[in-house]
Amino acid sequence: MPKRKHINFDSYIHGSEPKRKEKAHAWRTAIGLQEVDGLQTSVYLQDTARKHIEGDINIEEARKLIHSYYESKTSHAQESLDTEEADKVSANIAKILNEKSFSFSAAGFLSIHRRLFEGVFEFAGKIRDYDITKKEWVLGGATVLYVNYQDLLKAIEYDLQQENNFSYKGLSMDNIVNHIVGFVSNLWQIHPFKEGNTRTTAVFTIKYLRSIGFEVDNDLFANNSWYFRNALVRANYRNVSQEIEPDKRFLISFFRNLMMGEKTELINRSMLINAPANWNKMSHRPTSTRQVPDKYPTSFPALQSLIKILNGKQLSVKEMLFAMKLKDRENFMEKYLSPAMKAGYITMLYPESPKHPHQKYLLTEKGVLLYKEKKF
Repeated sequence: MPKRKHINFDSYIHGSEPKRKEKAHAWRTAIGLQEVDGLQTSVYLQDTARKHIEGDINIEEARKLIHSYYESKTSHAQESLDTEEADKVSANIAKILNEKSFSFSAAGFLSIHRRLFEGVFEFAGKIRDYDITKKEWVLGGATVLYVNYQDLLKAIEYDLQQENNFSYKGLSMDNIVNHIVGFVSNLWQIHPFKEGNTRTTAVFTIKYLRSIGFEVDNDLFANNSWYFRNALVRANYRNVSQEIEPDKRFLISFFRNLMMGEKTELINRSMLINAPANWNKMSHRPTSTRQVPDKYPTSFPALQSLIKILNGKQLSVKEMLFAMKLKDRENFMEKYLSPAMKAGYITMLYPESPKHPHQKYLLTEKGVLLYKEKKF
């Protein structure tokens, strides 16, 4: 099977029949939303999506092919579990976005999470039973305060009831957008699930806006999913001691582009709190932890342990995490892998394609030499 980096969605969206166009929009959004958690889909998923767009298979057949593809694997050594998550969730999102039905209710919100993550998370559709924090890049490592786990369902029901009772009659588009921003921001801040909150909120928002008559451009979510999440973070973060108040400007810009067709440039780094003087030269990818992160060391022993497990091997990030008994991918990349690569000890198997679905990492000559000199 030939390897393709990306589907050319534009070729389907421009000049295709309406059904193909609709399916291409849904798949582009589904795949783009995976970047909220730093995930990449596989070549197989993209080939399957292409078949669905072109009408060779229906969406249920596409989902079954993806599930069968992973069920047939006897080992995940060659395939990242993150990629499996991205593939399965993308297929589920594409299915939901192509449906005309929608339930604006707490049950409907939980149902979207369940349907997005069934077969991926054991807790799909279930409200978390503990409190959470997430260190945010855009906040310099601080966290948004999320709703207490004992109040989650009531909070969802309250926000939805308030929105259901609200009348948009007579409002200008400026005021409509500002209200929608407040609603979506508050709903996201509840964070009722262990994982998958932003993707669930995005899909629910798209479905809701459609249900009240807005023909929104889903591609904005596909192309700016990181920005969407970081804007939600800034809209919900307050630190009085540092004179920082919740700032909805960034989220308003996103929704004005989405609902009013404006073309404001959406730049993640513009949201960074206490940005360093050289912020415009930084190449950090905006992200958050998927859990409270491990306190990884940046000392030489960290480099030693990484070089030791890579000696004579080619491993994916997932395999390195497993071998080192670590959990948090983003902190691992920041504290272990990136410094080791910058120092010239480790390189990519596919350096010309950093996001290659089968990317592996191996020692350079410098790394091998260090391994031998230190006699690990």
